[in-house]
Amino acid sequence: MAEGAAPSGPAARRLRLPELGYGAANVGNLFRALSDAEAEQILQTAWDSGIRYFDTAPHYGLGLSERRLGRFLSGKPRAEFVVSTKVGRLLVDNPTGADELDLANDFHVPAVRKRHWDFSVRGIRRSVEESLRRMGLDRVDIIYLHDPERSDAGLDAALDTGIEGAAALREEGLVNAIGVGSMSTPALAAAATRAELDLLMVAGRYTLVDQSAASTVLPRCVANNIGLVGASVFNSGVLASARLAPDTRYEYGPVPDEIRRRHGEWARLCESFGVPLPAAALQFSLLNRRGGQLPGGVGSVVAGAGRPEQIAQTAAWMRLPIPAALWRSAAERKLLVPLGQPAAERFLAGAS
Repeated sequence: MAEGAAPSGPAARRLRLPELGYGAANVGNLFRALSDAEAEQILQTAWDSGIRYFDTAPHYGLGLSERRLGRFLSGKPRAEFVVSTKVGRLLVDNPTGADELDLANDFHVPAVRKRHWDFSVRGIRRSVEESLRRMGLDRVDIIYLHDPERSDAGLDAALDTGIEGAAALREEGLVNAIGVGSMSTPALAAAATRAELDLLMVAGRYTLVDQSAASTVLPRCVANNIGLVGASVFNSGVLASARLAPDTRYEYGPVPDEIRRRHGEWARLCESFGVPLPAAALQFSLLNRRGGQLPGGVGSVVAGAGRPEQIAQTAAWMRLPIPAALWRSAAERKLLVPLGQPAAERFLAGAS
């Protein structure tokens, strides 16, 4: 198992993240229903592929992902894996939802519960306690404030109380590291100014076709010694293949023309080097860490998969050697957004 850089905050120094993690939304029945046996097979394939970091959330299948992940990990040595979950959405009973599915959120589960935004200190504690019960664990390694910009209270208030509540749990030892996970560049940039955080999970905003976090979020993380975890690095499917199919989605919707253009440029570049586009998409986020350029740089990438063969292929792509010349060529073609760092050329020159 390849190890990534340790998250940078004081409490997180006890924690090391593998380069590749499994994002467990699919085992919460994202997009399609899975049987317990199918979910178990996906998780077992991830484990057999060397994956030891698993990310989940109450949001994923209204707790189903956490329950399935907890059952799977109950048979594994606790010291051998890392688990992160998220806070900010409490699950409350929804008596009228028994005959409905949670399709508005793309999860094929009975809507017997509904999500309630709560980034209060008390709400953060309740969320973690309920997640621990669902997973059968006595602690989790990381908690992320989940989409705080969507909170009814507003981003600043959600960060203020959410970080206070998460930091208290870190001090008590219920969690090792605290962070924020979001697809919003402004929200991530705001969170990156909060030095109390150990990590940010940057979802879909530091990828081959969307590098909007490069010039603002990453430099702020360096300044505040905050580590990063990359997520949604395929941008919902656009970067999962060198060819766009008619039903390919970007951020769960149609592919915009500009994204289609960027995809084509990367696909042609990767083809010229004999590198699968998805392998480049996975490893791109790790260039900063591998090149030694960002002390708070991306230390891990979390990828989802709805079938065993998908997660096995993802693990193989992560191990595939990619020549440094590909990244240098990408920089020359202006396919890489400047990081706002004077040493950008150095990490490209040292990329492996």
